[in-house]
Amino acid sequence: TLIAPVQAWCLSQGRCVGCGRELGGQKQEQSKKVSNSLKVTCACGRIFLKDKKTGRYRRALFHEV
Repeated sequence: TLIAPVQAWCLSQGRCVGCGRELGGQKQEQSKKVSNSLKVTCACGRIFLKDKKTGRYRRALFHEV
């Protein structure tokens, strides 16, 4: 109820929802399971997907990792 809007705001700012680090400077590699996306792994271990077209981040689902 309060957590989801804060996490959405963090992602819109390009920050990790767990530790708050910028995702732009984290390890990035081409996603093998989702086309047109980069797999971004934060230093805290959370995995995100970055859409190449829009540049927006989202949390990776379990089957996408």
